Amino acid sequence: MHDDQLAFIDLALARHALRFGQFTLKSGRESPYFFNAGLFSDGEAAAILGRCYAAALVRSGIAFDMLFGPAYKGIPLVTATAIALSEEHRRSVPYAFNRKEAKEHGEGGDIVGAALTGRVVIVDDVIAAGTAKREAIDLIRDAGAAPVAILLALDRQERGLGAQSAAQELEAEHGIPCVSILTLASLLEALTRAKSGHFAVSAEQLTALRAYQTRYGVC
Repeated sequence: MHDDQLAFIDLALARHALRFGQFTLKSGRESPYFFNAGLFSDGEAAAILGRCYAAALVRSGIAFDMLFGPAYKGIPLVTATAIALSEEHRRSVPYAFNRKEAKEHGEGGDIVGAALTGRVVIVDDVIAAGTAKREAIDLIRDAGAAPVAILLALDRQERGLGAQSAAQELEAEHGIPCVSILTLASLLEALTRAKSGHFAVSAEQLTALRAYQTRYGVC
């Protein structure tokens, strides 16, 4: 477990972006935890989150030339990641994001920021159905660039309609790996090894997480 992953868990709990209890997901599943990246909504949180994203991307060893953030949540995330890459890793990387609707005046188009070129990493929070990620992949390829990875905050590592997770389905479909700051497996590892009370998660909550992983998880 890396320091940036522990920092991410601390931040997620402090901002209530990661909560434990009983939550009904869009899939209809009853989940013992819920993650909402929209609650990282202050300057300190954005700075820490950007450092965590940047660390995960650099640690992956994936070669890349620029970053892309799908509208809307991906916009602040890609910005924070680009800043952290510059400040923490001495690498100034261009980035871009898209508009939901193409602009018909001024510079026009549906891309804001650097032109999409070279090897592009898509930065977003989580994968649900994967629809937004597929749209981003198509947009990047249509521009003549190559999507090489999807960078996420959390991979829930649970099955979709089939035997694979949404991240695995995207990789199988497009040959693009998903890199995440945290997975359900690494979250469980951190919570299990943490000193008593450090993350304020009860034994009952840990048991519920393990049961959920056993029922819905993928390897």
